Amino acid sequence: MTQSGVPQWDTEMTDIADYVLNYRIDSELAFQTAHHCLLDTLGCGLAALDFSACTKLLGPIVPGTRVPDGARVPGTDFELDPVKAAFDIGASIRWLDFNDTWLAAEWGHPSDNLGGILAAADWLSRQAGRRGEVGPTMGQVLDAMIRAHEIQGCLALENAFNRVGLDHVVLVKVASTAVVGRLLGLDRGALLNAISLAWVDGQSLRTYRQAPDAGSRKSWAAGDATSRAVQFALMAGKGEMGYPRALSAPVWGFYDVHFGGRPFRFQRPYDSYVMENVLFKISWPAEFHAQTAVECAMQLHQLLKSMNRSAEDIEHITLRTHEACLRIIDKQGPLRNPADRDHCVQYMVAVPLLFGRLTAEDYEDDVAADPRIDTLRARIHCVEDPSFTADYLDPEKRSIANALTVRLKDGTVLPEVVCEYPLGHRRRREEGLPLLQEKFRSNLARRFPVEQSERILAASADFERLRAMPVRDYVGLYVVPRPVV
Repeated sequence: MTQSGVPQWDTEMTDIADYVLNYRIDSELAFQTAHHCLLDTLGCGLAALDFSACTKLLGPIVPGTRVPDGARVPGTDFELDPVKAAFDIGASIRWLDFNDTWLAAEWGHPSDNLGGILAAADWLSRQAGRRGEVGPTMGQVLDAMIRAHEIQGCLALENAFNRVGLDHVVLVKVASTAVVGRLLGLDRGALLNAISLAWVDGQSLRTYRQAPDAGSRKSWAAGDATSRAVQFALMAGKGEMGYPRALSAPVWGFYDVHFGGRPFRFQRPYDSYVMENVLFKISWPAEFHAQTAVECAMQLHQLLKSMNRSAEDIEHITLRTHEACLRIIDKQGPLRNPADRDHCVQYMVAVPLLFGRLTAEDYEDDVAADPRIDTLRARIHCVEDPSFTADYLDPEKRSIANALTVRLKDGTVLPEVVCEYPLGHRRRREEGLPLLQEKFRSNLARRFPVEQSERILAASADFERLRAMPVRDYVGLYVVPRPVV
């Protein structure tokens, strides 16, 4: 307590506010990586628009509503208030489980924060344009992305929210609130109020990510979190009060209610470490703990093909893996929906072994109905390798290793295939970036005619030009014209 009897702010919240308001990001690697992250994340959102399960959730709450100079949703003709736009952008980004990833004691997808960042920045930019001002630039969006990545990622390094049953989107909510508050121009007091509102808010249970209850909410949970963040920042900007002991209050604070009374642990101060080391999903829309397993499976598919054999000749597969993979995606028994399947490592190994591919469409019911998938899935046995777990947690390595050993029905045992670092890892960044750029091109082509795709590519390729662009101009490149009625 201060001398006046007013509670002192929890340092965990003041550290976030001071980082957001005062820390200068001068890492060119962080900005270059944020550039790649921006394009990849937008591309993932565009790809999701091919799926009706996603698009049915998008658009105004009241059909036909348009907000003058509102926030746009890339790949659509929607003009929405920034809270709903944040939901729509965030949900589409996350829908296919194909955007970037951060793995630590907690895992998550820091680019989920782009939903709130881009919606708020576009709305502010369009308002500024009406006044004849520049408003936020894409450089400010990149800066906000770096900060949001850092807040979410550093909180995740030592603190396992999943172990107490909470979903990692709580970190999206907090990080988005902080950086959107900065975009809105909140002072330190108002920003602290906003951050505290995110911590005292009802937090999402992890129920919808875990078998046998896995479901489609896991695809829109981040959209919900980042949209609430925009709402909290806007409320704080109007003078809504905050809660200085949102984390530490005895009995009623976050720590006692949700975290077994334990305060957060921190491995490092906030800078730009997370963006510099973030993991990109490049080749497959697969939960990241399975990315290297899928790569191994693809290699084995080619080996079997060269031997004039197929996955139907397999009697047993041993998957040597790390503890987090076992805890999250080692599943036996029925898989009820695409959200269940894209979090099952056996499914994500069986499909490439059978077909030599793994796409978002492969999680849909028509592909899953092939009985060969479940037959092969039942033959895959996961075991933990403690050295893989240690390297996964080592901050100097941060590997996500998996290894597959296949025994055929005639008794032949194929050489074990091991993959420690996926294509999107910083250690394979040079190898992966050309493929990441091609992924962006392909996702543009799914949604736009050639001329529009080329305009987006031209604006996106020139890094310095992009940084200087008003947000409204860049987002405007992604608008789909309204149909003529």
